[in-house]
Amino acid sequence: MRKTFPFFLFPGCGPLCLRPFFLALCSVMPLSAGAASPSQADEGEAALRAWVRQQGRQVLSFVGYSGAGYEDPEAMLAIAGRVLDGLDPVRTVVAAGATAEGIGAVYALARRRGFITLGIVSSLARDEAVPLSPWVDRVFYIPDTTWGGRLPGGGLAPTSAALVGVSDSLVGIGGGEIARDELLAARGAGKAVSFFPADMQHQAASDKAAARGQPAPQDFRGAAHPALLPER
Repeated sequence: MRKTFPFFLFPGCGPLCLRPFFLALCSVMPLSAGAASPSQADEGEAALRAWVRQQGRQVLSFVGYSGAGYEDPEAMLAIAGRVLDGLDPVRTVVAAGATAEGIGAVYALARRRGFITLGIVSSLARDEAVPLSPWVDRVFYIPDTTWGGRLPGGGLAPTSAALVGVSDSLVGIGGGEIARDELLAARGAGKAVSFFPADMQHQAASDKAAARGQPAPQDFRGAAHPALLPER
């Protein structure tokens, strides 16, 4: 029997844990476990919701750094692997932001364990020809003029709203403003949220600051960390 994943406490609120996914009584064959295959793409939140309903599975979404990368990508993958080992591929779809970089590395882990994989990403990714992970089974482009996060008016951008809306649980491994906004919105909606601290890639962050004429950063934890774990 697979182990269940432990819960995490956030200051000022009760225990937030991944909802239990009980093992099915049958086994599951991995989906293209040995190699990647081209993904299928659709557009719009309505199509996304219809597809999720057809799967009849819970949706677990990983959020974190994308272009900023991870200082210790192996540690990130180890965390993601432990999360996935506590879940049942028969009952779970694994989602992230569709692109290959950063947190998108979890797709390969998920596919090798037999999970169906889902990508939810801004239409900017298609417009700008951003490479997608070859390990994502189905991609949905959400019409959006941003990459996600919270809009100036207070609501979530369409891409983030779509991801949070179809997710039953979210796992954050580090992350910047977009990951922060999605995790907080999911928590506010009563969804299961877990967060693991992780540094962004130090050199890339320093180079980005230098290119903008800004001082070298001293804190590489990302915006999600102080919002989700303010006392750590």
